[in-house]
Amino acid sequence: MSEPMPAMLRGLIDDAAVFPPGNAALEDAVPAHRGHRDSWYSDMVGPLLVPVSRLADLEPGGSGLRIGVIVDCEPEYVREALGDLDPRVEVVQYESRAALHHLAKAAEDWEAPVFAELPFGEEPLEAVVGTGFTPKFRTGGPSEEFFPPPGVLAGSIVGCARRSLPFKLTAGLHRAVRHRDSETGFVHHGFLNVLVASAEAAAGADTDRVAELLDSTDAADLAARSRAMIDRPRPLWAGFGSCSVDEPLEDLLSFSLLTEGGDR
Repeated sequence: MSEPMPAMLRGLIDDAAVFPPGNAALEDAVPAHRGHRDSWYSDMVGPLLVPVSRLADLEPGGSGLRIGVIVDCEPEYVREALGDLDPRVEVVQYESRAALHHLAKAAEDWEAPVFAELPFGEEPLEAVVGTGFTPKFRTGGPSEEFFPPPGVLAGSIVGCARRSLPFKLTAGLHRAVRHRDSETGFVHHGFLNVLVASAEAAAGADTDRVAELLDSTDAADLAARSRAMIDRPRPLWAGFGSCSVDEPLEDLLSFSLLTEGGDR
């Protein structure tokens, strides 16, 4: 009998298959997501992320489907867009990059957690305190400017730790360890780097130490540190959206943080 999914990896990856660079069609993304949800690693996978602009095309098929709604419209139009949603679809979270004051008013009746995408820095973090929203930061995109340097990301992680705020990341985190993409030349953050760095931030590490861990390319060290805390829930980090579930899974298997079937 296989063991349960380790606490550190539960709900780690939201399925962003329909977003770049994957750009899967909804009719392909839904059955693929069901495949992830029916797999031995299902507890690692969060909801399928769907933009408001594509909700009208969403055909859940089969049984219920849990989704996260990406607000790619003015927030006040979200409720109307949800009106014709198939009753088999359950919205479990929302994500928006709208200004906080705008978002706060529109989200009053959304009845699910809201991730507010913020710019990096102390001022945006201070502004989100008390709103009930979870900060979300972008760690990748179509050009180099979307990939924050380790020190910048570290500042926000430590800022969240000091304010007891969980955070989410999105984009660029397909692989376990910090690396340079051979096609684009962009340097990507690694999700094991973030796991280890956020744990140290939660324990009181300063920005320099957290940045050092984010900047590490020592795969063996990062895997060993992750293995040592794998049965504990993630501190601070809510998880990340990825257009690929398979690539992070491949790396977890290669570092023996998981074995197929769930045994370690």
